[in-house]
Amino acid sequence: MRKIPNFVLLRAFEAAARLQSFTLAAHELHLTPSAISHQVKELEEYFGLPLFIRRNRRVEVTAEGRRLFLSLARILDALEATCSEVALAPREQVLTLYCAPSLAVKWLGPRLPDFMLAHPNITIRLSSGAEPIDLTQVREIDVAISYGYAHEHSGIDITPLGRERIVPMGSPLLINRALPGPAQLATLPLIESQLSQVTWRDWFNFNELTMPVRPRTSFDRGALAISAAVDGMGIALESVRLAEREIARGDLVELGAGEFRPLSRETHFFSQRVNEQHVEKVRAFREWLFGKVFIDSGASGV
Repeated sequence: MRKIPNFVLLRAFEAAARLQSFTLAAHELHLTPSAISHQVKELEEYFGLPLFIRRNRRVEVTAEGRRLFLSLARILDALEATCSEVALAPREQVLTLYCAPSLAVKWLGPRLPDFMLAHPNITIRLSSGAEPIDLTQVREIDVAISYGYAHEHSGIDITPLGRERIVPMGSPLLINRALPGPAQLATLPLIESQLSQVTWRDWFNFNELTMPVRPRTSFDRGALAISAAVDGMGIALESVRLAEREIARGDLVELGAGEFRPLSRETHFFSQRVNEQHVEKVRAFREWLFGKVFIDSGASGV
């Protein structure tokens, strides 16, 4: 058995802490203030420490009580959301999607309203993380889009999201288009993406150029490196897919366009379980996703 107190006690505590009143908590839970007081007292005896400071007409949580309340509130919110999803009408579905953070923020997120409009009966539940997940182990995730690689197992179908152009890019206030790209790279500050599949050293070697020896600002997310480049901190080496909005708005420009050897990589991978490929929500999302990838690739020439 899990070593947690009775849920009835936790529910009484959460209501009292949220409303800062035993009376209001009693009204919400259809109990008497005395019942709430007794349940809270029993919970305090379980922990062996006070969870509230009692005042005349209200109560305040102690430091320990606040820690319990913040965690409990998150758990109850998640439980409420899950129960709501289970209670959805049979024709409605929930697609649980896991996505690499930078792609989720920079590319997928701005397009999701289009999917939601086309599929109003499918609710997206999105989470993100830098590490690829194993769909054979994480059964609560329907589909995943990972960065760098995907876990290969029997029963898992993995499809790359196409090749992405990797280019040096920076603020137009920093880049002088009248000067050659190689000359500018020799002096401009460089921004490193720690998790990138293509490092600055890879890029300089690929272009048979000497990499300047000087400190480089680094970030652990491509999205952060792109934002830093927009702010004029230096030149980022990133995917045009991730930076499409900044490039379209003119916040970023490609340095030395046409002067360097073109470099592209398959960096994002879509994973799904083979035995779920005909599940409506999975099929609909996959078709929509690769439709968007095809359109974008055709428009950008990637």
